[in-house]
Amino acid sequence: MNKPLKIAIAGLGTVGAGVIKVLSDNKDIISARCGRTIEVSAVSARDRHRDRGVSLDSFTWYDNPVDMALDDDVDVVVELIGGSDGIAKALCEKALEHGKHVVTANKALIAHHGTELAKTAEAKGVSIMYEAAVAGGIPIIKALREGLAGNGVDRVYGILNGTCNYMLTNMRETGRDFDVILSEAQDLGYAESDPTFDVDGIDAAHKLAILTSVAFGCEVDFDGVQTEGIRHVSPVDIEFAEELGYRIKLLGIASRQNGSVEQRVHPCMVSKKAPISQVEDVFNAVVVEGNFVDQVVLQGRGAGEGPTASAVVGDLVDVARGVKVPTFSVAADKLEKLKSAPLTGHNGSYYVRLMVVDEPGVFADVAGVLKANNVSMETIVQRNRAPGEPVPLVLTLHETSEQSMLNALNGIAALDSVVETPRMIRIEDF
Repeated sequence: MNKPLKIAIAGLGTVGAGVIKVLSDNKDIISARCGRTIEVSAVSARDRHRDRGVSLDSFTWYDNPVDMALDDDVDVVVELIGGSDGIAKALCEKALEHGKHVVTANKALIAHHGTELAKTAEAKGVSIMYEAAVAGGIPIIKALREGLAGNGVDRVYGILNGTCNYMLTNMRETGRDFDVILSEAQDLGYAESDPTFDVDGIDAAHKLAILTSVAFGCEVDFDGVQTEGIRHVSPVDIEFAEELGYRIKLLGIASRQNGSVEQRVHPCMVSKKAPISQVEDVFNAVVVEGNFVDQVVLQGRGAGEGPTASAVVGDLVDVARGVKVPTFSVAADKLEKLKSAPLTGHNGSYYVRLMVVDEPGVFADVAGVLKANNVSMETIVQRNRAPGEPVPLVLTLHETSEQSMLNALNGIAALDSVVETPRMIRIEDF
């Protein structure tokens, strides 16, 4: 058997401890599959003495994780610190510059600096691996980079944030408001005390930017992801969606559009018949549409100790086996400069909910604004009658341009009979 692969782990939170457990519990399986053992030789974290449920006694401890990049007894640096800059970025840069492989679960780092890191890694003849950065235990990066390498990808989309999926699932099942479900998700550990990255779509946008690069062979462009979260989704919208045959999911969608790439994260209404509508709670799912494979659906747990640690160890096994593939499907110096398609040019169907005063002429006023902006109605739902009081009026609109839809919404919002900001959700035909 070949000599052991020696690794150093920076960050000993849930995932870091999980990696140590996987390597210990599955030691025989892993060594048999890659022809050598994978051994932890060094670790670093903020608190040396905290109980993590694993013994650290046999590992060299580093107070400064960047110093691990200079350790001659380390072949691979595993970065599990997090954050797009700071110590995590410094560690990865230093490790690559010194000819060490890097394995990371850090989606923000790859979304913001992936192109530069890939160029450094490939110039030094080492790998930067990041399967754990997208969709936890789902091997979507390997699937795109290797299993589907013979396909031209037309579109990739999915549920990329388990916190939002959990919240939308429970809002639908219980009818409770966003704030109540968010508090419950925080109590259960599904949402952070500051949930901004999750509920505002930023976490999903990081992951989508990475998927876009791997799927289309372009530079990572996080700034090109048009992002909207779920704060404005109400139980009323979820209830109407069910009545109309849809479910609301926060999706990340990347697709080719006439020489450009459209990247968007936002709530979507999807048919209850679509496979992705059945993915519930904290689960993630990714769908790839290729020109020869048609459609591939991968589903699983998108976060947590076990799934994320599994993805990290999968990358380590590839390094131990000597597997070398381009970081983003094609060589880093061949990555295309991404031309982003603006969302205003998007064409699609829409759901709109209005709160209007129940009085004669309201519907005619709304219809007039839609007609003036070349937007046509498909269905209309109005519940209950309360003369002189606000009532919900729900419309679904035939396919039109995003810009036309926005213009129409601005006109509708200006009507005296409309008492709240109109709520719009895009309808996706999957």
